[in-house]
Amino acid sequence: MTSAYAEPPTISVIRGNPSPEEVAALVAAILITAPGDGGAAVAPRSDWWASGLPTRRRGWRASGLPA
Repeated sequence: MTSAYAEPPTISVIRGNPSPEEVAALVAAILITAPGDGGAAVAPRSDWWASGLPTRRRGWRASGLPA
């Protein structure tokens, strides 16, 4: 049976002694900024859905007026 830790670490700490939370935050930041494999594409919004969005901010007084 092989261990999940058989490979050498990709990230190593050069100086200091980071807490597990700090290491987790570093790994999360790296994963967020890393280019993905294309992942799930965001579906384009339909015209029907977009028709319900306000076109501009008019304030509460104009909110009851027709567009």
